[in-house]
Amino acid sequence: MVFNIIPLKKRIIMNIKIMQFVQNALMEDIGRGDLFSKVLNPIDIEAMVIAKEDAVFSGKLYAKHLADVIHIDCEFLKNDGDKVKKGDILVRLKGDNHSILSLERTFLNLLQHSSGIATNTAKYVRHLKGSNIKLLDTRKTRANLRDFEKYSVLNGGGFNHRMGLDDCLMIKDTHLKTINNLKDFIILARNKIPFTAKIECECDNINKAKEALNARVDIIMCDNMEIDDIKKVILLKNEISKNTLIEVSGNIDEGNIMNYTKLEIDAISSGSLIHQAQWVDFSMRVID
Repeated sequence: MVFNIIPLKKRIIMNIKIMQFVQNALMEDIGRGDLFSKVLNPIDIEAMVIAKEDAVFSGKLYAKHLADVIHIDCEFLKNDGDKVKKGDILVRLKGDNHSILSLERTFLNLLQHSSGIATNTAKYVRHLKGSNIKLLDTRKTRANLRDFEKYSVLNGGGFNHRMGLDDCLMIKDTHLKTINNLKDFIILARNKIPFTAKIECECDNINKAKEALNARVDIIMCDNMEIDDIKKVILLKNEISKNTLIEVSGNIDEGNIMNYTKLEIDAISSGSLIHQAQWVDFSMRVID
């Protein structure tokens, strides 16, 4: 029974966070009240959300919570991660016109934003097909939208890097400026951080990578390194610390990601999965 309680707690906390998030998003738009609802009495209507371009659908988890907030009957015809075609009906909604029209923009914003990230991520994932390389996001997310945007990456077939400063100790170049001896720091860190937390070190040259390998970090991030230098780091890893994982990062986008697929690396991380994603065009229509 103990093993079932932990996931349950996580689901409850996640649901509460999502509910708070969508309520805040809705209140941002409604303000002191939708002026349309002050003019006409409510009537029951049906509406649908339609895809106006091909995409990977994402955002159902959040949009469903939003519909629940104001008691809209919402039927999703697509699930997170599904491919959709232009013209597909994605969602059907039933309720009074005040409620549906008040949530319209927020509802669409969630689906369009999330689907944009999922669609962009899926493009990158296709380039890695046939390799064992994981595609990771980064912490380059919009303020207060990290959970939402990283959830969208998952729906596109990517993987999440660390969620924040509390689940992995990443030693970046700025941190290294404050550390006198990396090996001593790693020994100290392993006695202070949680047993399950990994230690990752950002390296922009071969010498830093060699130092990090000798310090037995869990992950090396080859940041903005030339491919020939990454190959040398891989050879060093096999000589010094075979269990260390190698992540490649830095200005990697859909145009150049194929250059890294033949390398013996474990992961590629790219902030552009999120910050270069474009919203997908969806629209809501009231059914006559």
